[in-house]
Amino acid sequence: MTIQCDETTYQNFGRCMLLDNGVIRLMATLDVGPRIIYFGTRGNRNILFEDVRRDFCELNKGYGTWYAYGGHRLWTAPEVMPETYFPDNSRVICDYTDGVLTLTPKATPFGKQFSLSIKMGEGYAVQIRNEIRNVSDEPAVFAPWSVTGLASGGTEFVPLCKAQTGFLPNRTLALWSYSDIRDPRFTLTDSYATLFHDEQAEKPFKAGFNVTDGWIVYCAGNQIFRQSFGGYDPDIQYPDFACNFETYTNKHFLECEILGALRAYQPGESAVIDETWEIRETAMTPEQIIASLTEGR
Repeated sequence: MTIQCDETTYQNFGRCMLLDNGVIRLMATLDVGPRIIYFGTRGNRNILFEDVRRDFCELNKGYGTWYAYGGHRLWTAPEVMPETYFPDNSRVICDYTDGVLTLTPKATPFGKQFSLSIKMGEGYAVQIRNEIRNVSDEPAVFAPWSVTGLASGGTEFVPLCKAQTGFLPNRTLALWSYSDIRDPRFTLTDSYATLFHDEQAEKPFKAGFNVTDGWIVYCAGNQIFRQSFGGYDPDIQYPDFACNFETYTNKHFLECEILGALRAYQPGESAVIDETWEIRETAMTPEQIIASLTEGR
C-alpha cells in the first residue's frame, strides 16, 4: 500500500500537507503552526477539533493574538504568559523524507525551536514526535507539552494506576481552581476516569493524572481514537503535582495533554514526546467501549 503525501487546502486553514494510506487520513497545516488539523478514517468525520470561526483565542500583549485553530499543537509547561501563548501564526518549513513528514516553524523569541514529525504506516496508526530544542545560550527550565484538541460530543476514557502499593498512595488527581469535582461531565471510579464533551457547558473543567498505562481513549460518533505515549516514570519530575497526563474541556472542545520531564535543558538539548495515534471505526457505544477496556480486551 502506498502512502500518499500531497499539498492541499482545507477549510480556512490554508495550505496543508495530506497523508493518506487508503484507510486513514491526516492533514497538517503549513500556513500556521505546526498543527495537525485533521485525523480520521477515510471518508469519516474529523476526530480533531476545528476552530473554523476562531472562537477561542488569547491576546498576547506585545506579540499578537494566539488562536486555538484546533487539532494538535506543541507547548511548553508550566503555562505562563507570554511564552505559552506565543502566536504560531506564521508559515512552517515542510520536509517529507523517507516517509517522515517534518514541520518546523521559526524559533521563538524565548529561545525554543519547535518541530513536529509524523510517520504514517499502512494500517490505522501514525507515529508522532514532538520536539522542543533549547536554541538559547543558557539552560532553560521547562517541560514539553503535547496538546490534542478533539471534536465535540465525545467521551474520553483515562485509566487510573492499578499498582498495589499497600500503605502508600498509587495515583495522582490534580484539579484546577475552576474545576468542580461534581461536574456532570466528569466521572471517577476506582479503575478509570471519564470526561464527556458538552457543547452546552458553561464552565471549563481540567484534571491531571499519573497515567501509568501510557494510553487514553476518546470515542466520538463511530470512531474510537487511542493515544499512546511513554509510561509514567516515578524518577522524573512532572509539572502540576506530578502529572504526565491532563485533560481539559470547555464548550468548544476536549483536550488530551501529555507532559514530559520538567527540568533544565542545556543549550542545544531537546525535550521530546513520542506518541502513537490509532483510529478505527466501531459500532460500540461509549459504555461498551469502557467495559471492554476495563476488561482488558
